[in-house]
Amino acid sequence: MKILICIKQVPDMESRFKLNDAGTWYSDQDLAGRMNEYDEFAVEQAIQLREQLGEAEVVVLSVGSDRVKETMKKALAMGADRGVHIQDDASYEKDPFQIASVIAAYAGDQNFDVVFTGMQSQDRGSAQVGVLLAGLLGMPAVTTIVGFDCDGDQITVKRELEGGLKLVAKLPFPALFTCQLGLNTPRYPTLPNIMKAKRKELVSLPVTDLLKAEALTTTAETRFPEKKGGGLILEGDVDELTGQLIAILKDKTAVIK
Repeated sequence: MKILICIKQVPDMESRFKLNDAGTWYSDQDLAGRMNEYDEFAVEQAIQLREQLGEAEVVVLSVGSDRVKETMKKALAMGADRGVHIQDDASYEKDPFQIASVIAAYAGDQNFDVVFTGMQSQDRGSAQVGVLLAGLLGMPAVTTIVGFDCDGDQITVKRELEGGLKLVAKLPFPALFTCQLGLNTPRYPTLPNIMKAKRKELVSLPVTDLLKAEALTTTAETRFPEKKGGGLILEGDVDELTGQLIAILKDKTAVIK
């Protein structure tokens, strides 16, 4: 069996962000990179599936500049067998359809049985790459899974619905899944596995050899959220709260005069 994991390097969310000169995305200068949180669940599920099957090849793929190799090494240290890096210094300019098309161009003739991705990326948050990739590869897809079980040639997954409900889906191979928080607990790479990861295959392919699709969407502008005043918490019984609320509306707004 061949298993593909698609991961993305995102900035540490505690970083201080600055917009780039064009004002269309953030500048990655001085930002520390890390694996997208949802992708960690995808990596863990792929490794667990290989452990269950006994024999399987797990390939981790990422699109981006040379910086993403450090994030890919974490996936290799977690247990992936080899890595494929799609070299693209301007990956942030690509829309989800182009990213999915690049991955599909590589994966199309590789005959992967299972593809795992994160539910969405923490920076762009489009949640589109996984489902677009499934469409391009002609695979069925189940999104935001929180449960996974493989029994022979059938996969059973659970996905979270509103109100705490769970949907159970059964499907055959090949298939693609986008992974959600709660699916599993990603393992921590041990020092011996980190050392082994340095010797695992990690090849780089130029994005120009794979990118054939035109963008379907473009980013016109990126803005920081507007700063707004904090909320006010009122405490007391109903009569006291009513009086406090009326006083606030009179003194600080034009709702009551």
